[in-house]
Amino acid sequence: MRESGICPPAHLTEATVTRTVHRLASVLALAVAALTAAHAQDAKTITIRMLDSKTGNLIPTSDFLVQIDHRQEVHANWVRQNQIGAGELTVPGDAGVILIHAKYDAGISLYVNCDAAQDRGSAERDEALHHWYAISEILATGVVAPDGCGTAKQAFKVKATAKPGEFVFFVRKKNWREEAAD
Repeated sequence: MRESGICPPAHLTEATVTRTVHRLASVLALAVAALTAAHAQDAKTITIRMLDSKTGNLIPTSDFLVQIDHRQEVHANWVRQNQIGAGELTVPGDAGVILIHAKYDAGISLYVNCDAAQDRGSAERDEALHHWYAISEILATGVVAPDGCGTAKQAFKVKATAKPGEFVFFVRKKNWREEAAD
């Protein structure tokens, strides 16, 4: 009899209880590991290259703002800068489309994405106009967003290609009028 006054059933020895607890802990650990591995397999990694619209040079940063599936929620911590200065973005496996912006001047200002810059001033121009890109297309073939910031001469000079899993987009800093409007 134990100090508590309760006698355990004869078939439940201390060794049996200990083995059962260890087995349950092992099963639980395996289940957690399996779920973690399944979630990691669902995640998708995209390489982001942000290029200066005038020069075509890579702008190294990890200061990106990422949105998925037309949601308002912004993810500023999903991108890590790699060795060459491009970004490595990990998105959830169920994400369908993506929108990316980037910041400069210590995060105070946003770059102008040149895929939407060509829409400025048009009758269809809407401040909420953004170009969303299919993650499946980025992963399968790679995507280069259009460069609508420069002149035709600059567009001929600045070319980019994307490999499967890469998203390349062109940006420029805001001009003084756009800065004053903000």
